[in-house]
Amino acid sequence: MKIGITCYPTYGGSGVVATELGKALAERGHQVHFISYAMPMRLDSFHDNIFYHEVDIPNYPLFEFQLYSLALAGKMVDVIRYEKLDVLHVHYAIPHAVSGYMAKQIIKNEAPTKLVTTLHGTDITIVGLEPSFLPLVKFSIEQSDAVTSVSRFLREKTLTNFNINREIDVIPNFIDTELYTRNENCRLKQQIAPNGEKILIHISNFREVKRVPDTIKILHEVRKSIDTKLILVGDGPQRSETEQLTRELGLTEHVKFLGKQNGLPEILSAADIFLLPSQSESFGLAALEAMSCNVPVVGTSAGGIPEVVTHGETGYVAEMGDTNRMAKYVVDLLTNPKKYQRFSDASRKRAVDEFQTDLLVPHYEAIYERVVNEK
Repeated sequence: MKIGITCYPTYGGSGVVATELGKALAERGHQVHFISYAMPMRLDSFHDNIFYHEVDIPNYPLFEFQLYSLALAGKMVDVIRYEKLDVLHVHYAIPHAVSGYMAKQIIKNEAPTKLVTTLHGTDITIVGLEPSFLPLVKFSIEQSDAVTSVSRFLREKTLTNFNINREIDVIPNFIDTELYTRNENCRLKQQIAPNGEKILIHISNFREVKRVPDTIKILHEVRKSIDTKLILVGDGPQRSETEQLTRELGLTEHVKFLGKQNGLPEILSAADIFLLPSQSESFGLAALEAMSCNVPVVGTSAGGIPEVVTHGETGYVAEMGDTNRMAKYVVDLLTNPKKYQRFSDASRKRAVDEFQTDLLVPHYEAIYERVVNEK
């Protein structure tokens, strides 16, 4: 097939999954066309069967704000028309699903391209609930030829919040478990913990919903029992607040801020436990990446996290904000070697058995085939 994919090209989970899906589809022989304002972050090398179309945003003095959604719809029309796309797959409802619907209507008499929308999280739980966006999100979901969500939690939120009566297929996020595998000879571990200290890790975009300062509170409690370090990967609005709390608690030499990084398997290989104290998480892709590298997860029971982390087997979940309980879970694992090894092995096994790329990409292919064959 010829498949168009539109996503945010940044470090967020939706862009990562969309890009990895496109790469996997290209390897399976499909022709994939990415349509976005910048090259997706994970497209860092040449790939057969993958093409990139950049959205040009007009700059005209009359327009106080950029008209990205309209420019995107126009670029979609061009790509559909000249590349003869079978399917346009948009990731994240705002504004991609709306732009996709506009493009489909414009081109419908020339090319009957099908529109597939994948919902990833805050497009439904936060952004989409804005009064000015809600009717647009609801309409674009209802008008899509197929809709998928990354977790059962997100599907139920969508049906309830938007009063939608249609089928939504749940296809979990996936990862390349051959890439995300533990390297026991990790140099970073020697640098961060030269004296054999335990290492906690958190990876995110440092938005408020991630509650990154909670990782500092957890470390503060854990260090009362165990000599422990914390690695923080990523950047965003809460970084300054997190750095300030680190200084206030006297933990500066025990916390390493690495900023945005691409070599995540190597970094995760240095860790003993992954922390995910989020207020809301539609899936928890970073947790899955950690589990694939044999790193148990301690996080919250928010959203779709319990669909990824099996409490008492691959990690632990607690109520949001209960940093003391999360710290107790961390200490429990780090002070029981046999139990830790069992959790570590189970984490890797669950990632391989349930969330491997080759297991889940065929579900998207089946949806494409279904909508293309529908009259």
